[in-house]
Amino acid sequence: MKGRRILVTGGAGFIGTHTVLELLRQGFLVSIVDNLDNAVEEAILRVIKLVGPKLAINLEFHQGDIRNAGDLEKLFSTNQYDAVIHFAGHKAVAESVAHPIKYFDNNLVGSINLYKTMEKYNCKRLVFSSSATVYGEPKEIPCKEDIQLNATNPYGLTKLCLERFAEELQKADPEWRIILLRYFNPVGAHYSGEIGEDPKGIPNNLMPYITQVAVGRLPELNVYGLDYPTRDGTAIRDYIHVMDLADGHVVALQKLLEHKDIGCVAYNLGTGRGTSVLEMVAAFEKVSGKKIPIKHCARRPGDATEVYASTEKAARELGWKAKYGILEMCRDQWKWASQNPFGYRSNSKC
Repeated sequence: MKGRRILVTGGAGFIGTHTVLELLRQGFLVSIVDNLDNAVEEAILRVIKLVGPKLAINLEFHQGDIRNAGDLEKLFSTNQYDAVIHFAGHKAVAESVAHPIKYFDNNLVGSINLYKTMEKYNCKRLVFSSSATVYGEPKEIPCKEDIQLNATNPYGLTKLCLERFAEELQKADPEWRIILLRYFNPVGAHYSGEIGEDPKGIPNNLMPYITQVAVGRLPELNVYGLDYPTRDGTAIRDYIHVMDLADGHVVALQKLLEHKDIGCVAYNLGTGRGTSVLEMVAAFEKVSGKKIPIKHCARRPGDATEVYASTEKAARELGWKAKYGILEMCRDQWKWASQNPFGYRSNSKC
């Protein structure tokens, strides 16, 4: 795979940086395009530090917005890409319920611009960052890729629409090869503690919220819903280490590049195990030695009760399986947070 050039949209973000790191280590040439709406350029500099100067020369960063067709035109007119990994998009359920137009504009319009430009320049291999939110409130768990999809919030609806769009695109033009990766709840960080999740403002996701409480940036953890019909009353999710997720993107990309008869196919990336909010808090407290104060809150609109993955298809067809458990996720999350208590914006030590 050495020498293949890959465009990574949203590559300065949490999952993007970890995936770019692995792509560079596998010998790929990588171009990132990111508008830095929820990311910072420092994250890319940390990736460069981790891979070293020999591999860093294979990385380009372009600040741009995929909603702007001109930004994409500049990239594709000056580079020949072998494939695209598409992360760029807003991704918070609660925010999408409050601001649906923001999500439809950013996630749908941006993606359609991207696909039009890819088609124009005959770049028809795509790994799409989808989400377990396309399952909504699943009627059966673990979630298998062929069960009925039913998004219950605007964020999930954008992902579902884009999956359907990809299916129709490939059906109309069989030259397209598309892999849809439905991943569950990415957490953790690179084991070095150099890169990790650094959301702007108050976090929408559980683990960055926990870590900001642990380092003293927030006073307590809001737990939304203690009346779910689960073993401890809190919602259950399939948490996956971000490095497992990065590896899943690399193996999906390799399949795209090596096989012609891909079509448009979806894979779950998860551990296949459900963990409740309170169980994750307890695991983090065990690893970090920090007590996390909790505030009980009402359920958030759009949140499902219990969602976790069936991972058999990814294991069978991609040869991929998650390696890390929740203690390793919490360990690496804590290392990142304790070394970078204010994220990329500060070198302060906890």
